Amino acid sequence: MLRHLGNRRNFRHNMRLAAILCLTAGFVNIAGLLAFAVLTTNVTGHVAYFADSLAQGDLRAVRIIGLWMFLFLLGAFTSSFIVGRVGRNQVFAYTIPILIEIVILLLNGVYGYKYDGSTSMREVFAGSLLFAMGLQNAMVSMISGSVVRTTHLTGIFTDLGIDLAAATLPANLQKPGLQQRIVLRLVIILFFLAGAVAGGYSYAALHHYTFLIPAALLIVAMFYDISRVHLKKLIRYIRHRAMPV
Repeated sequence: MLRHLGNRRNFRHNMRLAAILCLTAGFVNIAGLLAFAVLTTNVTGHVAYFADSLAQGDLRAVRIIGLWMFLFLLGAFTSSFIVGRVGRNQVFAYTIPILIEIVILLLNGVYGYKYDGSTSMREVFAGSLLFAMGLQNAMVSMISGSVVRTTHLTGIFTDLGIDLAAATLPANLQKPGLQQRIVLRLVIILFFLAGAVAGGYSYAALHHYTFLIPAALLIVAMFYDISRVHLKKLIRYIRHRAMPV
């Protein structure tokens, strides 16, 4: 899922990546909204609030919302900067942004109970989640070659609509891989929605500890390929030992 890069990636790799990380983003999106009353996986809505606050002269809100938008941007920049310095074709480069995101989610899960509704704490908690989602979105985009986006659905719905329209054309006019693109976009939407629904139910019972669930999902994503490699080696070893001499 993470160790296959560039031309080595295929449809199955992108499906697995989309499934687990869209599930993560869905959890973070609803948990951030319920915990801090802030959408934390995209900046589209924040732009509207920023413009409205600016028009009303509410400079305090302008500063806060501007900070959140900047933190999402900074997260994407940080992820790209790390990958660029370590090496785009080095698998280890992509684990560093995931580790940073895991730490942020763990901190929100462990210390989220301290949120008292104050503006300053809201800035910190919500801002950290926006930074984490910027990290994830840029990292996933670089791994998949901009095929998979996990933290927002506006572009995905647009692309799905374009692909569904293209599917009505005669077969000889359709571009190769159209069906796979449609399936991938549906997976992104459904798993994001599933994460949001599951996160909503989880928050009712777990409150801020809900952030520990997406952190666990990221740990699974990070070690998925490592465990598969070791498992394949173990199977080959067992088969080799079992072969008659």
